[in-house]
Amino acid sequence: MITFNPFRAIRPRQEHAQDVASRPYDVLDSKEAKDEAEGIPNSFLRVIKPEIDLPDNVSPYSDEVYQQGKKTFLDMQDKGVMIKESSPSFYVYRLTMDGRSQTGLVGCCHFEEYFEGKIKKHELTRTAKENDRVKHVETLEANAEPVFFSYRGQQQIDSIVERITQGERTYDFIAEDGIRHELWTCSDTQTNVDISSAFQSVDALYVADGHHRTAAAARVGQNLKEKNPAHTGDEEYNFFMAVLFPDDQLKIFDYNRVVKDLNGLTSDAFLELLANDFDLQKDEFSAIKPSSMREFAMYLSGQWYRLSPKESIRSQNPVQDLDVTLLSDKILQPILDIGDLRKSERIDFVGGIRGLNELSRRVDSGDMAVAFALYPVSMDQLLAIADAGEIMPPKTTWFEPKLRSGLFVHSIKR
Repeated sequence: MITFNPFRAIRPRQEHAQDVASRPYDVLDSKEAKDEAEGIPNSFLRVIKPEIDLPDNVSPYSDEVYQQGKKTFLDMQDKGVMIKESSPSFYVYRLTMDGRSQTGLVGCCHFEEYFEGKIKKHELTRTAKENDRVKHVETLEANAEPVFFSYRGQQQIDSIVERITQGERTYDFIAEDGIRHELWTCSDTQTNVDISSAFQSVDALYVADGHHRTAAAARVGQNLKEKNPAHTGDEEYNFFMAVLFPDDQLKIFDYNRVVKDLNGLTSDAFLELLANDFDLQKDEFSAIKPSSMREFAMYLSGQWYRLSPKESIRSQNPVQDLDVTLLSDKILQPILDIGDLRKSERIDFVGGIRGLNELSRRVDSGDMAVAFALYPVSMDQLLAIADAGEIMPPKTTWFEPKLRSGLFVHSIKR
């Protein structure tokens, strides 16, 4: 049984939506965000990456930065760029990329359900990143960006969403990266009751993207609960904003690895060690993309190879059954001496959206010695790992398209 409520969003006026909408805070560094927001005074990057409007020597974690974000957010409301809904609403948010669409419902989840395990995670979080988002939410007094959840799709919910999308769009624009963003507002009381009721029969939600934002939102709710002796559980701070997508509409991209050196080995010696456990096949003319699980592509010394394990290796443990685990167990750890992927400075990660050419470029530039391309994790694997209470290795899933920030904000005040 999942709690999912409508809310009074603070959102851009229609004519400002495209300028306000920005990429999420965690896909850009400060310089990239500053460049992207240049010439766009209403870019929401100025709220979620407020250091871009301060001198370069200011720490992105200083109080001044969080206060700058709050000032910008309030200015956008004072100027009428963003408005607050007069009544609680759900929203339907559709993203279309390369002809494929995914359609989710925007509403609010209850923080207690994260601690109760009804909202399931598959990644560990880092305390510093959590602390940053906690301070951002507490200073702004709002969830500025939604988290990206999935659930096992249900026909009843699909039908409600389909009905809403027959109405007039609130926003409809194509961002500079070619992704189309459509939003419908649902303020009809009975429809909203139907949506909330339908999610009461959903057993669990799954964090797809936004583990740090989810953990931070839950911590903020817990902190404010402990500070309020008259706490009832209905206060606005109990809820945080999420977009919920059915699992059958989502696509996970590969998340690939590049390694700085061969641990003192020559290329030939490295290939000889690989041949103990893998069949290696060269491709003289083009990049190799893995076509199935248990198949890797490798770029080394200007050459692409296809790697296939000589023995069928499967495990009943869903984490041990991942290709990323096999890569670590058979290559990264025993041959290249890379153990903890979270701490090693000899390995980097490249989202599959960047393409195989990014892997060969990193190696050809001399920045890296070898690259490995993996077959994407499936949604079934992700759900199975979360259901088992297990944690994926770092940098295992890459979701596209990314949600735009600034299209809706949830105030944690009444």
